[in-house]
Amino acid sequence: MALRFTLRQLEYFVTVGEQGSIAQASAQVNVSSPSISAAISQLEEEFGLPLFVRKHAHGLSLTQAGRQFLVQARKVLAEADSLNRLAGSISGNVQGPLNVGCLLTFAQVLLPAIRRRFQTAHGDVQVSQIECDQQTLIERLRLAEIDVAVSYDLEVPPDLEFIPLRSLPLYAVVAADHPLAKAKSVTVETLVDHPMVLLDLPISRAYFLSAFEHAGLSPNIVERTRDMAVMRSLVANGFGFSVANIRPHSDLSPDGRALSFIPLEGGLRPLRLGFIVSEGARSILSVDAFINHASQTISAWNYPGLPLTDGS
Repeated sequence: MALRFTLRQLEYFVTVGEQGSIAQASAQVNVSSPSISAAISQLEEEFGLPLFVRKHAHGLSLTQAGRQFLVQARKVLAEADSLNRLAGSISGNVQGPLNVGCLLTFAQVLLPAIRRRFQTAHGDVQVSQIECDQQTLIERLRLAEIDVAVSYDLEVPPDLEFIPLRSLPLYAVVAADHPLAKAKSVTVETLVDHPMVLLDLPISRAYFLSAFEHAGLSPNIVERTRDMAVMRSLVANGFGFSVANIRPHSDLSPDGRALSFIPLEGGLRPLRLGFIVSEGARSILSVDAFINHASQTISAWNYPGLPLTDGS
C-alpha cells in the first residue's frame, strides 16, 4: 500500500521533535499550531505509530518509535534538499533552501544586509539563518545543518574549507571617559593594569587572551559575557576595557553611552573574515552564489572595523 504523506508534514514533525513544543515549532516555521497538530496526527494515523507522548502543560516528548522516526525523517528531508539542488544545478537556476550560519559577535553588523540583498537578487532561494559561536558553527557544518558559515579563520579543522575575505585587526574598546580613551594606539602592556570585560565565547576567548599570553601577561578579568552588545554596555559604563576585531557603525553602546575604539598594537595576527564550508560545497549553486554575492557586498563596505585590505 502506497504511503500518503508529504514532505511538509515531515518538516513539521521534525521541528516539533526538536523543539518539544507545538507552540515553539509554530513560531519557528511560521505556521499555525492547529495545522502542525493536524499534520502530526495524519502522520501517526498513516504509519500507525504514536510519535509523541502528550504531556499536559509540559509539551510533547518523542516516543521510542518517534525517536527512530525522527532520524529517518531528517534523512528523507536531506535527500529532498539534495534533489532540489540537483535540479537547480542541472537547470542552471539558483534555487532551493540555503542555511547560513554566522558568528554571533558580528551577525548583527553583517548578516541582515547581506541576506536581504542576496534574497532580492535570488528570489528562488529560501534562506534561513542561525547565529552562534565558532565551535557550534563547525559542528553544524559537519552535521550538514548549515551550508555555509560567515566567520573568522579561528581553529578551522582540515576537513572544512576557509575562504578568506578581509583582514580585521584587534581594537581595544574603552569608555569615553577611560584614562586611555584619547590614545592613538595601545599595547597589552598598557591595558593589563586595567580591569577587563572578556567576550567569553568558545575559541574566540582563547584568541583574545592570547594577545596577553604572548607577552607573558595575565589580564584582570572582572566581567564575562557572551553577548557583544552586553560587552559594549559594560565597557561604556566603566566596568573595564575589552578587545574586539569588529565594531558597529556607531561608537555608542546599546544604552547610548560613548565608546572609544583604539587600535591594539603588538604581534598578534589579525583575524581573517571569510566563509567556512564543507569540502565541495561550492559546487552547490546557491552556496556559490551566496559566497560571491556576500564577497562583493562586504568588499564594498569601508567603515571602521571593516578596513579595506589587500586580503593578506
